Amino acid sequence: MAPRKTAILSVYNKQGLLDLAKGLIKHDIRLLASGGTAKLIREAGFEVEDISAITNSPEILKGRVKTLHPKVHAGILSTNSESDEKDLAEQSIDKVDFVVCNLYPFKDTIAKINVTIEEAVEDIDIGGVTLLRAAAKNHARVCVLSDPQDYAEFLQAMDKGEVTERSRQLYALKAFEQTADFDTTIADFFRKKYASDGIQQLSLRYGANPHQKFAAAFCKDGPLPFKVLNGAPGYINLLDSLNAWPLVKELKQALGLPAAASFKHVSPAGAAVGVALTEREKEVCMVADIEGLSDSALAMAYTRARGADRMSSFGDIVALSDSVDVPTAKIISREVSDGVIAPGYSKEAFDILSRKKGGKYMILQMDEAYEPPTTESRTVYGLQLQQPRNDVKISPKDTFNAIITPKDCPPLPESALRDLTVATIAVKYTQSNSVCYALNGQVIGLGAGQQSRIHCTRLAGDKADNWWMRFHERTSTLQWKKGIKRADKSNAIDMLCSGRLGQLSKSDIETQDFLQNFDTNRAPVAFTNEEREEWLSQLSGVAVSSDAFFPFTDNVYRASRSGVKYVACPTGSVADQDIFAACEKLNITFVEQSVRLFHH
Repeated sequence: MAPRKTAILSVYNKQGLLDLAKGLIKHDIRLLASGGTAKLIREAGFEVEDISAITNSPEILKGRVKTLHPKVHAGILSTNSESDEKDLAEQSIDKVDFVVCNLYPFKDTIAKINVTIEEAVEDIDIGGVTLLRAAAKNHARVCVLSDPQDYAEFLQAMDKGEVTERSRQLYALKAFEQTADFDTTIADFFRKKYASDGIQQLSLRYGANPHQKFAAAFCKDGPLPFKVLNGAPGYINLLDSLNAWPLVKELKQALGLPAAASFKHVSPAGAAVGVALTEREKEVCMVADIEGLSDSALAMAYTRARGADRMSSFGDIVALSDSVDVPTAKIISREVSDGVIAPGYSKEAFDILSRKKGGKYMILQMDEAYEPPTTESRTVYGLQLQQPRNDVKISPKDTFNAIITPKDCPPLPESALRDLTVATIAVKYTQSNSVCYALNGQVIGLGAGQQSRIHCTRLAGDKADNWWMRFHERTSTLQWKKGIKRADKSNAIDMLCSGRLGQLSKSDIETQDFLQNFDTNRAPVAFTNEEREEWLSQLSGVAVSSDAFFPFTDNVYRASRSGVKYVACPTGSVADQDIFAACEKLNITFVEQSVRLFHH
């Protein structure tokens, strides 16, 4: 006769326990149970033995030690091998075939108002976790039940004569998930208690919105990769900072130049590398008076990044690849900005920035050596999503070699490779869909997050056009009324450059608001359509990158109207050949960029 099978039962949640016990006894399974579990089964009139029947050791320490014993876990962990059978026989240990266990309500305990550490510690389950993990580890032989919702299905399988291997696998997975969640909850609790000093966990003001309280940022595997030197980061501040930092880090690695980004709502408003500024560019970007600007490649990079789209950069997060110097700090200090992340700050630069926003300006110091895990995960509506981190490397040397059209195209000039690199790394960190126009080592127009690619291309192209209109003499020589703020200047310039001013009557309230920025008789005249077209026709040499293929030729036609000479994007559209042909007719060089770069 086959030896009688044994089940160990030790549950906090006793839902369905008596029906399960009845079903196990029906199949002549010996029941061993601990504490309250044994008491409930016994009081219901079912035959059950205490765990001590096999351990010969009583429950001690108020029940904290009852199942932690070699005769329990050897019985669970033993296989059918000869050596295991020999060990069991020598120690007079019987195999355990079923383990029924669930854990103390640690989550409920710590959810109580003003719960103490002592109260929480009492509900850290040790024996239960060990039972579940041991049984789940040996699920090839042992069936583990950790969820009362599975009891009915299990008993039906027993009535049919067998619990299948597939069922044992799924029960084991559930047990592992239960112990993992239990351990994660404990770690989260103690991280908040013991590591809330900003080293491993950082409390945030709130989440994405003020009503989403008790937000936090933490690392499971060590200290946070940044230090908060000033201010108090918010949830969105960190989303922007931790997307902007790798962008500037990659730009510097790819091009060997200091890099800067102006980030808003998890997409760059602008990004650039430290290409020298002309005097005209300094005037247009409102930095001509910054002492030492031409000696700081970092300051010139941020000037270009902020100057890409001043409207979108209002209230930005600044990311800088290099230690912040005084010229860069002076530029940031005069703009409306929420914070900065960089690997370091000179003392003078830090003093300048720390006075911003009444001393509340967020200043983060990033660890340059930090490398994130290769796998990233996020929770969406209660579901865990996981994927490998997008670690594809974009470089001017290796990424833009596959020129499709024109057929006899010579190697791309260094300026084109630089600008394609800037645009492509920018779309890598931009909410998809995304299309980026770049020139002179900087983003000049970026379209993000639209459902249609043509709308991204149009949005980015319109921004590039507005950027170029700012260099028109009429725009760069505006005579402002004394005391006009920089943000109001940017709004007025946008209204003029976008063509909106020409669409309104002089009596329109929006026009009147615009005119408040200027003294009487000094207000600029709106651009005519002919003037805009004539000036925009002078924009040339622009590079465009798209995070996925152009599905239709309309993207090429729109890009060409903003001076585009180079296009880099993946192929795979059914209209690829039409797109190549359109590029060739418009004298645009099309480079296949072989990696899709969606970012969500």
